[in-house]
Amino acid sequence: MGVSTSTPEKGISVVTVDFPPVNALPVTGWFALADAVRAAGRDPGTRCVLLAAAGRGFNAGVDIKEIQAEGPSALVGANRGCFEAFAAVYDCEVPVVAEVHGFCLGGGIGLVGNADVVVASEDATFGLPELDRGALGAATHLARLVPRHLMRALYYTSRTVTAAELHAHGSVWRVVPREALRAAALELAREIAAKDGELLRLAKAAINGIDPVDVRRSYRFEQGFTYEASVSGVADRVRDTFGKEGA
Repeated sequence: MGVSTSTPEKGISVVTVDFPPVNALPVTGWFALADAVRAAGRDPGTRCVLLAAAGRGFNAGVDIKEIQAEGPSALVGANRGCFEAFAAVYDCEVPVVAEVHGFCLGGGIGLVGNADVVVASEDATFGLPELDRGALGAATHLARLVPRHLMRALYYTSRTVTAAELHAHGSVWRVVPREALRAAALELAREIAAKDGELLRLAKAAINGIDPVDVRRSYRFEQGFTYEASVSGVADRVRDTFGKEGA
């Protein structure tokens, strides 16, 4: 359980998240993920990072129960941890391929939206249930996966979209059967890792430099409203219904 790093092939580092039962990460988990991705990217032998998850789904966002139990300190910690993890993926010195299966929700969208390429299984679904959880955020990253008006509709309704739908929008590279996911992700990572390592790092920096939206600043702006919802009591009112029958 936790975050681990492995090197299945030369030039490829696989960072795997494993927080049963649904990969809803606690505060420490987000910081551990950020540290692992940064370390993998700094390794001169790494040319591509594969971001994956064990268990039922890729990511279910933050651990709501931790926030309910610990209050404001956990909320601030989750905000900071998510910011660091999302930034680590975006700023990673080499390309990051997200290998997504099952559910990719909340903070998972932040990770995938900041990745360079997404490979997904046929059962993968993506969405931001933030308004149902007393939170806000990651619209910045959802807007990198779908057109702007669709992003708004998905955000306001908390609906999800399938991997096939994202493939149609051009934001998922390949959609494959669940059992073929790792092979497909490694195939792409292997093709990337075959390039010159120094040139790859320059390419990553160059591509980030021409992005039209500063994802760090944009997401931090969103987080301010998450905090406002919390201190005003709106977040608690909604969050207290989480997991309750009829909510």
